[in-house]
Amino acid sequence: MNKESIYGLTFDKLTNWLVEHGQKAFRAKQIWDWIYVKRVTAFSDMNNVNKACIQLLEDHFVLHTLKQQIKQESADGTIKFLFQLQDGNLIETVLMRQKYGLSVCVTTQVGCNIGCTFCASGLLKKNRDLTSGEIVEQIMNVQHHFDQEGKEERVSHIVVMGIGEPFDNFDHLVDFLTIINSQQGLAIGARHITVSTSGLAHKIYEFADLNLQVNLAISLHAPNDDLRTRIMKINKAFPLEKLMQAVDYYLKKTNRRITFEYILLKDVNDHKEEALQLAKLLANKRHLAYVNLIPYNPVYEHDQYQRSTPEAIQTFYETLQKKGINCVVRKEHGTDIDAACGQLRSKQIKKEKAR
Repeated sequence: MNKESIYGLTFDKLTNWLVEHGQKAFRAKQIWDWIYVKRVTAFSDMNNVNKACIQLLEDHFVLHTLKQQIKQESADGTIKFLFQLQDGNLIETVLMRQKYGLSVCVTTQVGCNIGCTFCASGLLKKNRDLTSGEIVEQIMNVQHHFDQEGKEERVSHIVVMGIGEPFDNFDHLVDFLTIINSQQGLAIGARHITVSTSGLAHKIYEFADLNLQVNLAISLHAPNDDLRTRIMKINKAFPLEKLMQAVDYYLKKTNRRITFEYILLKDVNDHKEEALQLAKLLANKRHLAYVNLIPYNPVYEHDQYQRSTPEAIQTFYETLQKKGINCVVRKEHGTDIDAACGQLRSKQIKKEKAR
């Protein structure tokens, strides 16, 4: 039976566990300092922790549950990692170099059941949720990559936008956010963390009530129910009226800006008409709404969707701007590697099945 990742324990949970197993509470601070600040790769390297405690940790936990299978490096500095989990499943993690720091995009599920027709993550259905430890370890593996290369660089920003629907793995997501935000550990500021959801309205209410100060992004991608249902089946369960009611609750509760993600698909959702509909949909939220327009990355060779033309993207952008909607065309990363989320994983699984 596989041991649990120690990265999955919040500081309070680790403290309680140690006390329950006969150790002093202060050991938790020592252990977190070793794994998150000094970033040791073996429990035995914790030289101010007594042997009994180290043996206890080794008996119940591990520091490594992910095995690197592939590492793709882009000319722009983006690095995409393909990791194998202990059960053999594969996940992706992406490092992006931004002007404001190093940002890591993490995965929360093995596969995805949301069923967005334009998304490589949904090509393979959900197998299981990731544990909080498996999500945290993605960041630690990226940080260890820099440590091994002798680079004094630090992961400073997190986006929870990889494979899977984060709000469909809510409890592990919240533990993950608590762990990476903790001042005793990675100390990544809440405002440097963004969680993206495809629109699970009931979880948006729950997330708002937690008041975590973490940024929220909504994968919208269409301004009306007919079109959104056609490209995102989640809209059947949570149509725009329900979704926007949840958004209004979040805005009132937190007074924090929401980013609306909008992938531009040629001749599907990129017309001026859709831009005007989107502006109308967000009109009463414009002071706290920010639209991220995303040029589409084809998922595979014979994709049903194509990237919008530069002219269509510019017209869409200018239409929103004229209507007073804050928006930007997202800068692309890793276009010379398997850029679409889930694409590298899907390709690797196909290769293994073909053997």
